[in-house]
Amino acid sequence: MFDAVSGAGGVVLRAERGGGRAPDRTRPGTSVPGETEDEGRLVPLEESAQADAEVRARARAIAARLAVPRPRVERAVRRGAGRLASLPYRGGSDDLDLDRTLRVLAEKPVPDEEDIVVRERVRARRAVVLAVDVSGSMRGERVRTAAATVGALAAELEQDALGVVAFWSDAAVLLEPGRPVRPLDLLDTMLRIPARGLTNVGFPLEIARRQLERVPVRDARVVLLSDCVHNAGPDPRPLAARLPRLDVLLDTSGEKDVELGRELARAGHGTLSLVRTAADVAPALSEVFRE
Repeated sequence: MFDAVSGAGGVVLRAERGGGRAPDRTRPGTSVPGETEDEGRLVPLEESAQADAEVRARARAIAARLAVPRPRVERAVRRGAGRLASLPYRGGSDDLDLDRTLRVLAEKPVPDEEDIVVRERVRARRAVVLAVDVSGSMRGERVRTAAATVGALAAELEQDALGVVAFWSDAAVLLEPGRPVRPLDLLDTMLRIPARGLTNVGFPLEIARRQLERVPVRDARVVLLSDCVHNAGPDPRPLAARLPRLDVLLDTSGEKDVELGRELARAGHGTLSLVRTAADVAPALSEVFRE
């Protein structure tokens, strides 16, 4: 459960706390479910300066190498409202795309039915929630790279319903899915949140689930940017399993929990990508969105 409180730059959410301390890990290199006694605090996002030129340059460098494919059109399930697209005829439309059809006939005088091209309205818009770790273990260069990644990916996903959640032991909703996307504003807002506190990986996954609950499963996905060093809140694996899809981009440049990242991706029917530097981010994300 969580409480929402309006704040500058977005909505800050505070997880309900239990009274117990986090239990010891059961095996090396993995995270275990647990709660802490940390008190959630609102973050004064308006007090920090804007992103410096180096972080903006890093975002541009990631964006220049980023290639996010558009979602595949699936006519049978997406017919209706949306943009017009030219598609092979399969008995569902009488709006002939004459120019395209004539080009086909010039090369194939005796066409098959599917060589006739018609125009239909289709939807090809994804709903994507980025869950970005800004906890204490992500401070320094790691959080700067994470902010640059958000800025770069937001620019690529401007035509989609994009949501952004920054999290530590609590979370801040920086962008609700479907609201206008301003990539550099998101980058600046990310850097107004001080990287500190524990890491509650499950909390943003629950927020994302609620944001996506009315979106068809085939159109919805969550991308987690984190080191997956989970040390606050409940076990995140069952929460990952409730998502339509979860892909994990795991920073390996410092403290990390690769095994938990792998288990989260597996539970969320997605992929795990390991990144160490900003140069690794673009190819990893491009590969994630090819699936």
